[in-house]
Amino acid sequence: MSYTPLAPRSASFKYLRTMLLRVGAATLLAGLTVSCAHNGGGANESAAANPEKAKNVILFVGDGMGVSTVTAIRILAGQLQGQSGEEYVLSWEEFPHVALSKTYNTNQQVPDSAGTATAMLSGVKTKAGFIGVGPAPKRTDCVASLLHPVESILERAERKGLSTGIATTARLTHATPASAYAHAPERDWESVADMPDAAISAGCKDIAQQLIEFPIGNGLEVALGGGRSNFLPNTAQDPEYSDRKGNRTDGRDLSNEWANRQSASYVWNEHQFQSVDVSETDHLLGLFDTGHMKFSLHREDDPAGEPSLAEMTEKAIKILQKNEKGFFLLVEGGRIDHGHHEGVAALALHDGVAMAEAVTVADQMTSDADTLIIVTADHSHTFVMAGYPTRGNPILGKVIGNDDFGEARATPDLLADNLPYTTLGYYNGPGAITSLPRPDISEIDTEAPTYRQQALIPRSSETHGGEDVAIYAKGPGSKRIHGVMEQSSIYDVMLQAYGFDKE
Repeated sequence: MSYTPLAPRSASFKYLRTMLLRVGAATLLAGLTVSCAHNGGGANESAAANPEKAKNVILFVGDGMGVSTVTAIRILAGQLQGQSGEEYVLSWEEFPHVALSKTYNTNQQVPDSAGTATAMLSGVKTKAGFIGVGPAPKRTDCVASLLHPVESILERAERKGLSTGIATTARLTHATPASAYAHAPERDWESVADMPDAAISAGCKDIAQQLIEFPIGNGLEVALGGGRSNFLPNTAQDPEYSDRKGNRTDGRDLSNEWANRQSASYVWNEHQFQSVDVSETDHLLGLFDTGHMKFSLHREDDPAGEPSLAEMTEKAIKILQKNEKGFFLLVEGGRIDHGHHEGVAALALHDGVAMAEAVTVADQMTSDADTLIIVTADHSHTFVMAGYPTRGNPILGKVIGNDDFGEARATPDLLADNLPYTTLGYYNGPGAITSLPRPDISEIDTEAPTYRQQALIPRSSETHGGEDVAIYAKGPGSKRIHGVMEQSSIYDVMLQAYGFDKE
């Protein structure tokens, strides 16, 4: 690997960085120009002439990564490094510009990922379930949706001759990645088998087909993630699982159609992925599982192996950087969301740590002088961090508080029912307590990757949360990230950074 793993941030490092930022701000106020190009790349001529012009834009979306999730990821990452955790600093937390994003859909207070991703990528708030479609049509109305497409930043970049890519741990046809390249009034139309005949007859295409037939520029250069079954015919056996076949009912093998393009490669396992020669590959499709990729904690369970999100990010940037005009890259930590939906905090948080590694890779491989990096979330979850645990208490553990002298007790705290509880929990979800007495977790390992946190209200799947989420940014145009913003304004920041708004 060509990047450095996460490392603890020392107090002296943070103090030096703060002083440098203050000196830089004072210099700017004095009317001078400060140029700082670190992380291994020099500014190109256009960036040097216009320090607010971005050659490249990378948008990281931690799916479901609300503020409480970020805090818990930070503590877990620090504790994995042998620290107490609270003082740790995640890669994106060093970015100089921070804001809050309002995540509602046009028809829901608490949003879904399709509407929020469309807002970020296309600059238009829309309904839940809509992929690259404005809010006017009714959900699943194919004919009306064809009249209300909205152009994404990825489509705009391709139109301008830039290279484009997506890397996600979810299915490539899932809501967030799909919103970068597809248009559909129903997020579940991932394969032709998922679509009603009337919609197909009316001219709508399934999301996987739209990826392969992307009509702008020369198509996406990189698409890495899961969702292989949506690209394979239902007559073909999956190459990894002998008991599975593809989903497609139209007989098409979209993976072969991609691979038949000039300078294109299709890979489905880690060995093939690691063997890709980026100097000879202009278009790379990677489909590493039939559905979503494995959780970070379960990656070793994949028989064929899967690359990490950091490895996918690195490979994507190496291919995209070959274009002198620049690139756009969307990177999604998609399984943070899924861990929360299952009510298993360990799955969500470890995938969050994996995304922090990916952000580190992108930051090290690019220059602040010409690359805008934005890290945010599409929405939050009903995930809470509570109780009064002592400093350094395992974030996934039971609450151990302090005694009357401020010192850590030897045993977990007990609630009114004389039973222990965990620091992390959910307002709703499959871990809900449905009868009393509450289950005794005294002898249960709550740090295990299978432990489901207790919740209040029973649901088969935990829900999203509706509160604002954070945005972190660095690079050209990042100063526009400030205050409390509409989520759709993230698109405007990227558009202006490229200079597309002036053309």
